[in-house]
Amino acid sequence: MAGLDKIISQILDDASREAESITKKAQEEADVILAKAKEECEKMETESKLLQENRRKSQEERVASSSLLKKRQTILLAKQEIISEMIEAAYEELLALEDSAYFVMIEKMLQKFVLAKAGQIYFSQKDLDRMPSGFEARIEEIASSKDGSLTLIKEAKEIDGGFILVYGGVEENCTFKALLDAKHDDLADKVQRLLFAH
Repeated sequence: MAGLDKIISQILDDASREAESITKKAQEEADVILAKAKEECEKMETESKLLQENRRKSQEERVASSSLLKKRQTILLAKQEIISEMIEAAYEELLALEDSAYFVMIEKMLQKFVLAKAGQIYFSQKDLDRMPSGFEARIEEIASSKDGSLTLIKEAKEIDGGFILVYGGVEENCTFKALLDAKHDDLADKVQRLLFAH
């Protein structure tokens, strides 16, 4: 997974400028909310001159607290959107890899996920069509190095990228989508630290 982490890190670095723009927009929206809340607060002060001073102060505090909460919610939603966009961008980048880089990534994934027993491996139709010459032998070499064996099944699976391993009738989903989903929380934490650490 070192290769996958490196690709994700590179994508996150490239996307940080876009993240700053989105964060700036979220801050501007929060400032508009604050300005509107302040304006409403001033209007209420004018209309409530006859009320006791402590009631006026209490009302101001509630409005300020509400506007602060709205600002925090807006910023939080913007951060969550950025994190989702970065993870989706990483996924799209993996799918868009050139054939040579793509199958180097597949080899690294095989070295991590192959088990020391006989199994089968499935790919998407796209990957079967663009699989480099000799890659089937490479799959078997990697499996042998792990004291196992893998048979390439030419029947395509409905997946976007990556592969599916089958050992004894049990499928192990090694698609990019499944791997990113499994690491979603860790990836989200890394994006959070990278983009929003102060």
